[in-house]
Amino acid sequence: MAAYLIVDVDDLLQRFNNRGISVDLQELAVGLRGGAALAAGLFSADSLKAVAVANWGALGNLGANFQRVFRSAGYDVFDMPRRDQLADALIVHYFSFDPEPVDELILATSSKDLIPLVRRVKTTRNARIRIWGAENAFAQTELGEQVIFQPLESLPGIQTKNVAVYIDFENIAISLNEQGFVVNLDHLIERFVMQAKAHGQVIKMAAYAPWGQRGSLPPLVDSMGREIADDAPSRLMLANIDPVFNLPGKNSADMRIARDVITDASQKNAADVVIMASGDRDFNQVLNSLRASNKTVIVWGVRGSTSRQLENNPGITVEYIEDFTNLQTHQSLSTAAFADGADVALFTPSQWSSVIIQFDRLATVMGTDTMSVHQLVDQLQDVGAVISRPRGEDLVSQAMSLGILKAMSANGMITLNPNHPIVDKTRLIRDRVVVRVMNTLGVRGWEYVNYGFLLKGLAMDRDLDRPGCNVSDQWRSEWIDCLVRERILVRELLPHRHNPDDLVPVIKLQPDVTIPVVPANMMMEMPEEQEGPNWAGISLHELDTLNGETADMVRRVIVSVEQFTSFRNFTWCPLGSLHKRLRVFDAAMAFQKAVEYLKENDAAEVSEYQNPQSDFLTKGISLRMNAEICQMVLNQRDAFIRLLLTMYERNTPISDANVQAADPDSNWDTGFWFSLMETENVLNAVPGRSGQYSLFRTHHTVNLVAEAMKAK
Repeated sequence: MAAYLIVDVDDLLQRFNNRGISVDLQELAVGLRGGAALAAGLFSADSLKAVAVANWGALGNLGANFQRVFRSAGYDVFDMPRRDQLADALIVHYFSFDPEPVDELILATSSKDLIPLVRRVKTTRNARIRIWGAENAFAQTELGEQVIFQPLESLPGIQTKNVAVYIDFENIAISLNEQGFVVNLDHLIERFVMQAKAHGQVIKMAAYAPWGQRGSLPPLVDSMGREIADDAPSRLMLANIDPVFNLPGKNSADMRIARDVITDASQKNAADVVIMASGDRDFNQVLNSLRASNKTVIVWGVRGSTSRQLENNPGITVEYIEDFTNLQTHQSLSTAAFADGADVALFTPSQWSSVIIQFDRLATVMGTDTMSVHQLVDQLQDVGAVISRPRGEDLVSQAMSLGILKAMSANGMITLNPNHPIVDKTRLIRDRVVVRVMNTLGVRGWEYVNYGFLLKGLAMDRDLDRPGCNVSDQWRSEWIDCLVRERILVRELLPHRHNPDDLVPVIKLQPDVTIPVVPANMMMEMPEEQEGPNWAGISLHELDTLNGETADMVRRVIVSVEQFTSFRNFTWCPLGSLHKRLRVFDAAMAFQKAVEYLKENDAAEVSEYQNPQSDFLTKGISLRMNAEICQMVLNQRDAFIRLLLTMYERNTPISDANVQAADPDSNWDTGFWFSLMETENVLNAVPGRSGQYSLFRTHHTVNLVAEAMKAK
């Protein structure tokens, strides 16, 4: 017996949201699958084919969490960005592979987008079709009499209470830190959202703290111990938590939160459940007033840091954050961060960077490699790394527990541990950046270094080729910005020489900083950018042998530019946008080399073009379509698409083995061509079917190739 459950996640979430209905997604997923198996008369839900379909990418960070929920409940998770192709995609990826006609088809949706699916799916004579949703979208169609409709309100997992969450983040972060926990922001966000949803439909979440005030909060890190304080507001917003700024200090936060709670509670559509994440007793009176208004009041606190008045209040439910999170202690994080294999993680600036850089800076001035905790804390305060002495002492204490700092005596003298991997890498990165700036200013006689020029130079620095280092311009930018914050470098904005209205970033050395002595050989190891090889006259086949990464990038550039110009009816493609699109494949400056190769072989032109969306010229690239290189690559692309079209028309799954079987004489590099086609949105990976792809049949380029095939 073939039984299917198709859950239109996008539609259900939208319907629930519009009607103010709260949903426990885990309970809903399990309930739908179990209910579908029961309705189909199956002995076990394992006999049911359950598919959760959505445009997962449009859901942001929540999309990944929702996918995990459905997968854990036994569903296939299917990604479909375009709803107008929803029915076709489901038929191609699921029903075309099932040799048996369908006996039971259950659609959890209120949308008409799945009507074509019901019309085209092959069913048995006595098949049943069920619609579970807010309304029967099939009622006014010829299928209206055939479907069995069940209202949305009867679905399992639906709650009716609205929830508002107010997070006194400064209080919670300090409390967790005092109890020995690492404040892992990403983990807290995930668990706070999940715990709030367990109580109903979340209509508001706000987190109050002195966001952006450096050193006012304990270190906020991710699971690898990397500091993410600067990203905290954006990470909160991605989880639909409003980051509310207040000045540092207890009274500022308390007054702002109390005012918002009272104001929100007086609104017409006020929350039924109010959650206060704070252990501060000053909120006791506000929470009592909510209880008097028949609100359910819950406090999220930290054991040992939550007021006894709150804990003993009979009208308040206290939930301890340690019970619904899995936070690490400082010691456990230290052990995990430096275990075997952990070194591969991306090494980005953290709160430890401030400790190391400022220790070295002060030690250079003092002419010693030891200092007191008091002196280091003063230095951290002077540069704004911490906002107060207690925060500074806490940061130094954590650095000592991780082994970054070592105690030299009982009277508070400390030193850096040069063998610690964080110390070693931080010093290396700082020195290589500083030397690059010094070398450029000294050799070229410039007053400053262009930000982009510095990024390009660091990308070629082989001494930075360590695990987790020098992986992208984003990584290099983070470290440059770190050294600016630590007052080693200065970042300024100066007018562009061609467009005075456009300000460009430049880097200088901080004039009052004493830089550690750099050996002369380090200066020699940092050569200025050299002229690239002469690519003229080298065929693409020869380039494959000489530099395979550049040759592959040449193909990507040609295909991307041709597709962009053809679809938009442009003669050129913005070079910056093209690089951003292909950056993930840009190893060892492959993009720049590919563009130079095309220019030197008269296959492309790079110039400044009039941009209809700007008053200024835009740097772009155009192809010389009659060039042999361009024709050869585009002919290869068209041949591959023709092969894909043939497989599509024969209902043959698109995979490496099937491509080789369909065209055994061509010896396609399927890994490369699948990657290229996926980048250009011609192919999409099939969810749940590793190594299989679906063809975007209505894609502009695919249509052009298909029309050319018909014309022959």
